[in-house]
Amino acid sequence: MRVLFTHHPRYSDLTPAQYDEGLAWLRRAGMVTAMNRPVVEISDSELRDMGIASVVPQVQWSRAAEEARRAIGAAGEQALLRLLRRGGVPRVRHVAAESDAYGYDIEAVRSLAERAHIEVKSTTDPTRLVIHLTRHEYEVMATDVEWCLAAVLVGGDGNAVNVATVSRGWLHSAVPADKAEDGRWESARLEVPVYAITSGLATGAWRLLPDALVPSQPVWGLRASVPLPV
Repeated sequence: MRVLFTHHPRYSDLTPAQYDEGLAWLRRAGMVTAMNRPVVEISDSELRDMGIASVVPQVQWSRAAEEARRAIGAAGEQALLRLLRRGGVPRVRHVAAESDAYGYDIEAVRSLAERAHIEVKSTTDPTRLVIHLTRHEYEVMATDVEWCLAAVLVGGDGNAVNVATVSRGWLHSAVPADKAEDGRWESARLEVPVYAITSGLATGAWRLLPDALVPSQPVWGLRASVPLPV
């Protein structure tokens, strides 16, 4: 099973240790049965019968919703790959299709001095930008100057409605702080403010996408394409 979780692409969103910790938490919370089956769509009365109504709120989960979330993520990555190739980037590699160990999804290279390691966060919500950043992605960002985070708004046809860059400096300031040696955060949900979002896609060294290729619809509170420090 550990080999499966380590190598199968459907389980590459988290490390095996994260899956272990998640399962342990689900067992403590009473959200996994004695037969190791998930307890889903349980009612308040069922929670009371289980004696954990005060611990666990009503749970609503479905395989369809999880598959839809994964589909949006995959669509965003594919949409950005198409834009990069249309933009003339000579080498574009979808490393997320190979392994989750990289800590980013796409490698784009124009020259020896111009390369980018792009982590893609996809959404279908134009009103606010909410991302989930893993500890591994954050640690790669902290040591890799070529790492950048691209936010992709995915349209109904699977293409990119908008592409923006999230400030590395803001990400550094927004992640939680480990407060004890025996505890550390592994994944963080972050709602990105407008001042931390730059229209288009760029690293500190070069712009990956020509402005003419980047959709210009105002989303996530953006009003104009005003460059912000990355």
